[in-house]
Amino acid sequence: MGNKNSCCAYATPPPVRKSTGHMQFLPEGEESVGNLQHISEREFEDWETDPSLHPKAGTLFLERFKVSIENGLTRKKSQNHISDLRAGGLKKSSSCSTIYLDDSTVSQPNLKNTVKCVSLAICYLIKNRLSGRYMEIFDEKKHPLTRDGVPDDYDKHNPEHKQIYKFVRTLFNAAQLTAECAIVTLVYLERLLTYAEVDITPGNWKRIVLGAILLASKVWDDQAVWNVDYCQILKDITVEDMNELERQFLEMLQFNINVPSSVYAKYYFELRSLAEYNELAFPLEQLSKERAQKLEAMSRVYEDRVTPDTALSTGKKWSSLDNVYTAVQPPRRSVAILS
Repeated sequence: MGNKNSCCAYATPPPVRKSTGHMQFLPEGEESVGNLQHISEREFEDWETDPSLHPKAGTLFLERFKVSIENGLTRKKSQNHISDLRAGGLKKSSSCSTIYLDDSTVSQPNLKNTVKCVSLAICYLIKNRLSGRYMEIFDEKKHPLTRDGVPDDYDKHNPEHKQIYKFVRTLFNAAQLTAECAIVTLVYLERLLTYAEVDITPGNWKRIVLGAILLASKVWDDQAVWNVDYCQILKDITVEDMNELERQFLEMLQFNINVPSSVYAKYYFELRSLAEYNELAFPLEQLSKERAQKLEAMSRVYEDRVTPDTALSTGKKWSSLDNVYTAVQPPRRSVAILS
């Protein structure tokens, strides 16, 4: 996803590696460039437990949200079990004559609602933090974002969802970032917590979120926002501070900025589950005639790319049921009239 070329290149000491028979090494005589761990040297055990790399590993924010339910910090819906979080139902039902849908898809998420969901996920990560361990570069007292500094109890009170949403929304609106960038931001944030073994706290959450947004905007958007542009948004921060924040963030991620499409999709749908449970579900609207025509036009474009002959020659099945689609009988079209 995003740019394939790295925006920066730094040197860092080689990470500590475990001794295991599952490790794959580089060919003899070759070493990772710049003392960085090569992708082939990463261990499969780490992949399967890292939510930012493996599509089946549970996200940290959803796990910590479950902790809030178990501890009674979040109102639990009647007759709902924690395991049902992933299967939230729609509040409106579609019928043959009326179709309800929202304007958010995994490929084109709704910006406002996605930023709200990501802010809510960050809120639960802070409230149910496992420890108070943090890095100095993220400490808001030692590296304040404003000249006014921070109050003495800056690290004592958990921020509310509205406070986090206001901070993230301000950055996204000013930098004109996309909803996809918000999802990648959350992936990088959880990858930081996993790799660096730090936690996001009331005293460092702004700088951690800022670093994740900074990196995600450079990786995802073809026309990335420069560090000096963030200094125009946050008037009191310096370019040198932004450069150092980016450098250390990258080092803590071990320069692994790749986000697989399966991981991206997992975060998108689990954010929707979190939103549904907290009654922040994406608003549903009745399918209009104009939008139906757009969907039909898009469908025809993909239909022209895949003909019965090409589908059978490549061995791909485009129907949800086996043996329904044959080359002899052409697919039937159903005409829907929307009033």
